[in-house]
Amino acid sequence: MMKVPLLDLKAQYQTIRDEVLSVTKDIFEAQLFILGKHVDKLEEEIAAYCQVKFAVGVSSGTDALLISLMAAGIGPGDEVITSPYTFFATVGSIVRVGARPVFVDIEEDTYNIDPQAIRDKITSRTRAIIPVHLYGQCCDMEPIMELARAHDIVVIEDAAQAIGAEYKDRRAGCMGDMGCFSFFPSKNLGAFGDGGMVTTSSDALSEKLKILRVHGSHPKYYHKVIGGNFRLDALQAAIILVKLPYLDGWTAGRQANAQNYRELFKAEGLDDFIKLPVEKNGRHIYNQFVISVQSQRDELRQFLSEAGIGTEVYYPVPMHQQPCFADLNAKQGDFPVAETAAMETLALPIYAELSDEQQAYVVQKIKEFCSS
Repeated sequence: MMKVPLLDLKAQYQTIRDEVLSVTKDIFEAQLFILGKHVDKLEEEIAAYCQVKFAVGVSSGTDALLISLMAAGIGPGDEVITSPYTFFATVGSIVRVGARPVFVDIEEDTYNIDPQAIRDKITSRTRAIIPVHLYGQCCDMEPIMELARAHDIVVIEDAAQAIGAEYKDRRAGCMGDMGCFSFFPSKNLGAFGDGGMVTTSSDALSEKLKILRVHGSHPKYYHKVIGGNFRLDALQAAIILVKLPYLDGWTAGRQANAQNYRELFKAEGLDDFIKLPVEKNGRHIYNQFVISVQSQRDELRQFLSEAGIGTEVYYPVPMHQQPCFADLNAKQGDFPVAETAAMETLALPIYAELSDEQQAYVVQKIKEFCSS
């Protein structure tokens, strides 16, 4: 039985091991662990990579969302429009600042927020929109930005899964007022712990973000606003700096694996059973390769697990059905596309180090399941 993990970070580490050990040794010798020159350099390089003027390093992707809402002045009484089909942090951050999440259903093909449905949800209380670039593909941003500008609404891109993704030649994180990134270890550009980044081309927002990440202190020990401890540490920044030059190569590997999957599924005649990811509007970086199975998704996942193949369900429960958001009074059927995606989607291994033999094994096992 072949082993095919959902993600193989050990394989990636072997390619950069010496560089990582060298830079971490320097940090240990210097004993300077919070912010500092490594964070400064990473901010410069991420800003350039994401086509923005500024990038502000923070403690996690979740905190990137939270601090962006704080910098935009979002709070009690405000409404924030977003997707119900996302990781919890997107919606949890809205609630944490005291605002109310307002959900809009997703597109059937990309699983990203449906921009045509946003207009009907805008009210006098709408202060922000958080489009989520899910699985490594950008949302359809032009109509979203047109609505936002017409109604003076802040746009915060949740690009936690989408560093390097493009929409009509524009990078994720450069189209809204702010973009939020995660360096969680499993991401395409992952640290060795938590880390995050906020991108912006606004001088004013950049300054606010830098003040808010150090408890609102400016100058040190003087506080006109209340912030938080959202600082990125030097160790994580240094590791990400080692990885960043490899990112486009790893992305190319993921894209090649996605194409190989398509050819394998077609060759095995599985098109009627398996719905494959759709690429629209620009560069898809395949943070995940998510298929849709119209029936027996969970049974297929169990079958693949028994065959040594790692998979994941992103996400089994849409946000409007989470018990902690019961006060939003959403009910079954309110967002049918998101609810269907939660029941039918399954992520397959897609990392750059995945071999042709491993991919062929995955598809062959799926064929066995479909034929049984």
